[in-house]
Amino acid sequence: MTETPAWGGYPSYPQPQSDHPQAVLILILGVLSLVIWPLFGPFAWFMGRRALTAIDRSGGTIGGRGMVMAGYICGIIASAIIVVAVVIIIVALIVGVIA
Repeated sequence: MTETPAWGGYPSYPQPQSDHPQAVLILILGVLSLVIWPLFGPFAWFMGRRALTAIDRSGGTIGGRGMVMAGYICGIIASAIIVVAVVIIIVALIVGVIA
């Protein structure tokens, strides 16, 4: 049979005090960049990278890593879509001028 420790409890693990202040904004920008306007993507990507760095350096006192990571990844995808679209437009213009 296991006894409860004499000091009256179990060890507590450090919990994040609060989410990063921009976590929700980054998530919203990332999702909107995929759904409505891809130009939000680079902003989500840039802000997400800065927020992830801040969360990693906080030593566990700042939470919201999942929201920031989701927005960051959506921002990267939207930015890649922008690059592909620009390349397609440039190729179409060059082919149109030559033909």
